[in-house]
Amino acid sequence: MIRLVIKLALAALIANAAWQVGSAYASYYKFTDAVQQTTQYGSEKSAAELRARILELAAQYDLPLAEDGFTIAHDMNHTIVDGAFTRPIEIFPGYTREWPFTFHTDTFVVKSAP
Repeated sequence: MIRLVIKLALAALIANAAWQVGSAYASYYKFTDAVQQTTQYGSEKSAAELRARILELAAQYDLPLAEDGFTIAHDMNHTIVDGAFTRPIEIFPGYTREWPFTFHTDTFVVKSAP
């Protein structure tokens, strides 16, 4: 009986850790996709407007992205965004680890003719 309880407790701890890490990565991937869409369809926006929108997206997905945590570069028809942040994830109850995330988007934009 005690073996069963220990196995169930261990399974619950592993399931909790998987849920916490999986949730963090789901937010990260949604954020990365949103940044790519923003740069793809925001070719008329300035770098300051793109920066503000990316910070809004980070807040929307509950990511601790600092204003100086990413760069935006316009190169001809490309918009390149590079950034990094660390997010605390509670892997086990009482044990939190800083988990590093990096993102890079290189979006090719074709401007429509007037």
